Amino acid sequence: MFSIVIPVYNEEKNIVLLLEEIFFSLGNYKNFEIIIVNDSSTDNTLEIIKKNVKNKNLKIINNIKNVGQSYSIYNGIKNSLNDVIITIDGDGQNDPSDISKLLKKYTENKELKLVSGIRINRKDNLVKIISSKLANSIRKKILKDNCSDTGCSLKVFDKKIFLDFPMFDGIHRFLPALFSGYGYKTLYLPVNHRSRKYGISKYGTMNRLFKGIRDTIYVRKVLIKKLNK
Repeated sequence: MFSIVIPVYNEEKNIVLLLEEIFFSLGNYKNFEIIIVNDSSTDNTLEIIKKNVKNKNLKIINNIKNVGQSYSIYNGIKNSLNDVIITIDGDGQNDPSDISKLLKKYTENKELKLVSGIRINRKDNLVKIISSKLANSIRKKILKDNCSDTGCSLKVFDKKIFLDFPMFDGIHRFLPALFSGYGYKTLYLPVNHRSRKYGISKYGTMNRLFKGIRDTIYVRKVLIKKLNK
């Protein structure tokens, strides 16, 4: 049993295609739920989901105001029914066929508390790739989480442990550091990455880079405090 949490903001042309792929790729699984967290989209995302997707496993949470990706994910996890959480982006760049691969590794080894994807052959623009590599190298050196791509949204992890972390905007990019820093076993696996079919990224590249550096410093303080307890 597991819960898939998908934060979405203005993904009216991508979300139904993504959901169809998820249901198809998980056809052998029965006991799971999909939680769509609509982050107060200004397009027809919410209406399109309700109109085109009729499935008893689907739950929709509608944020009253736009709170960002991290708090949308947190909202979905907090309202999930299961202890195993899977996160995936709503833009379709993560490949749903990789979910079962990560889930299999997670369930086979009870010591694992986080299995995270590492995007291979990223299909983003050059500026985004370079800034991401720079941020990852800085974070990896400071936090020593041994993860080369924390920005990959495709992850499987323990709900109770996640809810024990201090919540902050940007937490979804620091789960490898937090899980390993709290003493839990993690695993990273290569996953497919796809070009965006419709729309553009909703997050500024350079703003994300500088915010990521600030968040890295914050997470380091959190981990030092945890270590000294």
